[in-house]
Amino acid sequence: MDLKKRYTYADYLTWADDIRRELIDGFINMMAGTSLTHGDVSRNIIRNLDGYTVKNKCDCKVFFAPIDVLLPKNGETADDKIYDVVQPDIFVVCDNRWKGNNNAFLGAPDMVVEILSPSNRKKDLIKKFLLYEKSGVREYWIADPEVKTVTAYIMQPDGEYNDGKAYHTGEKVPVHLFGGYPVAVKDIFDF
Repeated sequence: MDLKKRYTYADYLTWADDIRRELIDGFINMMAGTSLTHGDVSRNIIRNLDGYTVKNKCDCKVFFAPIDVLLPKNGETADDKIYDVVQPDIFVVCDNRWKGNNNAFLGAPDMVVEILSPSNRKKDLIKKFLLYEKSGVREYWIADPEVKTVTAYIMQPDGEYNDGKAYHTGEKVPVHLFGGYPVAVKDIFDF
């Protein structure tokens, strides 16, 4: 594969290997392996979000990588017209928009959480931030295990994220999607 070539989801579907990669604007972004810390943070966030959906009989569902999320532009849904395919660490959907026998989620999730690691900082803080904002993800969290913070960005009526708010140990992050349901930062990084 040529990392300088632009690909579509149709191309992506032909790659018969176990290499994890994403497409952002059609360009391949290789995904690094995860660490124990990454797994611990992911599990703790999933427990909190999924716990809310179960307890409150919420119509939303919590999913985690590796599930493909297709972010089409201009309403294009044909495989050869989709240039953005990501695998968010965690995402929440409040409806059912599966494409192709439950192989991929089509459209912007209601909430996405990405967990930073040294190899993905730039991608999650810049490329994915802009992609999620442009695609209409309503709530975007960036969890940073290195400094034990969660920065939450909320979509505003103008279609752009607010400036974001960083939450630290001792604070609680409100899940706007769940009416402000609080998740304690210490619970996210407690491992």
